[in-house]
Amino acid sequence: MSSRSLGNIIADSLQLSVGYAERLLRDVPADQAARFARVGGVAVESNHPAFIYGHLSLYAPKVLWQLSAPAPPIPVYFDNLFSKDATCRDEPDLYPPLQEITAFFFEGHRMLAGALRSTPNDTFDKPNPAGGKMAERFPTLGSVQTFYCGGHIMMHLGQMSAWRRMMGLGNA
Repeated sequence: MSSRSLGNIIADSLQLSVGYAERLLRDVPADQAARFARVGGVAVESNHPAFIYGHLSLYAPKVLWQLSAPAPPIPVYFDNLFSKDATCRDEPDLYPPLQEITAFFFEGHRMLAGALRSTPNDTFDKPNPAGGKMAERFPTLGSVQTFYCGGHIMMHLGQMSAWRRMMGLGNA
């Protein structure tokens, strides 16, 4: 039995997540992508597609930089709108069009999958440069990249799945 590199293992999970991210966008009306779902006429304050994909789009370039791989430049306004400290708002005029957000999301994640597959195993043994609680939870590049390319992305895609169902779009 041949062994597989850690980069390939992480990329396998990432590619599954990215495929799911594509399916979740099916039938999402562009004019509703930056709106809270409404159930029985009541807005549910939960992340909407524009925020979810915008937030997740920030992580592929960060992981690529940590791997010393080329990364797409993050649009200037994305950090303010989508950072981990940003708040999702039911204000469609605040967000760029979903197509712009998702184009950046998919570009970065496809680049990341390729970079992960060519990253030598010893790179993943390096310390997590984040410091603080993130480094305590995920002490190496391998552990933090596994989180960002698996648990983190799927957690937010679960929010997207819930938004779809609240909007009457069904499962993906």
